[in-house]
Amino acid sequence: MADLATTVDNLRFPNPFLIGSGPPSTHGAVIARAFEEGWGGAVTKTACLDATRIVNVSPRYARLRDPVSGEIYGWENIELISDRPFAAWLDDFRRLKERFPDRPLIASVTEECSRDAWAEIVTRTQETGVDALELNLSCPHGLPERRMGSAVGQDPDLVARTCAWVMEFARVPVWAKLTPNITRIDEPGRAALRAGCHGLTAINTVLCVMGINLETLRPEPTVQGYSEPGGYSGRAIRPIALRMNVELARLIRDEYPGRSLSGIGGIETGQDAAQFLLVGANTVQICTGVMKHGYGMIRTLCDGLAAFMDRHGFDSVEAFRGHSLEFFTSHEELVRRYAEARRRGQAARGLPDEEWSPAELARQSETIAEDLQ
Repeated sequence: MADLATTVDNLRFPNPFLIGSGPPSTHGAVIARAFEEGWGGAVTKTACLDATRIVNVSPRYARLRDPVSGEIYGWENIELISDRPFAAWLDDFRRLKERFPDRPLIASVTEECSRDAWAEIVTRTQETGVDALELNLSCPHGLPERRMGSAVGQDPDLVARTCAWVMEFARVPVWAKLTPNITRIDEPGRAALRAGCHGLTAINTVLCVMGINLETLRPEPTVQGYSEPGGYSGRAIRPIALRMNVELARLIRDEYPGRSLSGIGGIETGQDAAQFLLVGANTVQICTGVMKHGYGMIRTLCDGLAAFMDRHGFDSVEAFRGHSLEFFTSHEELVRRYAEARRRGQAARGLPDEEWSPAELARQSETIAEDLQ
């Protein structure tokens, strides 16, 4: 039987599935429920020192559904970080560690671009006994005007400065959560690791406009008829998240071996999780999936991952973690390998541009595509 337990940054997780920062980890009681259900760990909803700055609106979610099946495959939110008082979070951290001493609790924190503010939030948070910190450098909306969230994560210099401040005071492992709303995610990732962070988390939500209501002609979600671009999550972003995990895993492998990566983005099954682990993630986080399926989904997640491992003969997560990373290469190398296979008669002839037919475009597209469930 496959063993799902894994050790990351000297923290032992009974399985690699973590509740991601957001509504499923919005206070101590719901995190306790997750631990009771069997989740390997939890990242709390992001806290800050002065929650009076945080004012949410409603509605603040919009969902994209398949028009036939009704399945939700995209989810937008314009929700801010936690609006709970910081003192309430500190109480929750202490109670959770008293009740679940062997379950890793990662506190997500953020602050404005001030050494003193980061020093205070790091020091006070880790005094409660939390196992690690996750720095929210990536919230895409509502906070950038305060030089918080993605306003930091999109600037490698600010990432380096912020992480250096944190590492002056941190006595527990520190993960930097990165934004996908950037051209090259490896640049802020490198800045965080160079500053001393133990690991990276990727990705946060993808900035989007969910849609325009064709009856009201207003964007959604709509607040008194108005909206703003928000964060897109759900299964639709998984390919983007996988690509960015590949880039960060390569960075870690080549420049910072031993540092960790927590993958997040559109994971809803054990098979989804296996793909992130195969490209080098140490753990995976799930947020929107829990909002869709509930905390009990941890059982199908574990069963699905264990079935994958048993099918391939892997007895531990480390036995296959990063296995697929070596199969990513350059287009030049793909051309060379394809030419060699053609010479051996082991590859079909491609379709040159001039042979595409306007009458058969759909059929011809099928001949050069692969499907993935």
